[in-house]
Amino acid sequence: MASGSRITTLPQSKEALLKSYNARLKEDVRSMLENFEETLKLARRDSHSQISRTTQSEQDALEMQIRASNMVRAGESLMKLVADLKQYLILNDFHSVNEAITNNSQLFRSTQIECDKKLMKLRDEMAMDLYDLEEEYYTSIFK
Repeated sequence: MASGSRITTLPQSKEALLKSYNARLKEDVRSMLENFEETLKLARRDSHSQISRTTQSEQDALEMQIRASNMVRAGESLMKLVADLKQYLILNDFHSVNEAITNNSQLFRSTQIECDKKLMKLRDEMAMDLYDLEEEYYTSIFK
């Protein structure tokens, strides 16, 4: 139910687009189901009609091909719908894009702070070592 409340906060065009996606989904699934059921009915049919058996077989084969073609068309339409939904999500999911940018920014800032601390520690150690070396040099008798 959370997604239903989310849809109500969307702008009118996005809501209409999502409704059209939902309608396409229902229509394609209904088409696939109906055609599959009719194909199964054709496969189970006993021929007690007035036309000859070969004519009935050809007619049934043609109808099965048409129904199979309709199922393939509905399947392709569903794949197109999935591609459209992916594109919609990629182009319009600003919240997750902003969240990813924020997470990366925080990660990079923490890495920067860690590097700065290490550099400061290295600088302090080098300064101490330099001070020790200068002291040794200036107090040395071998100048």
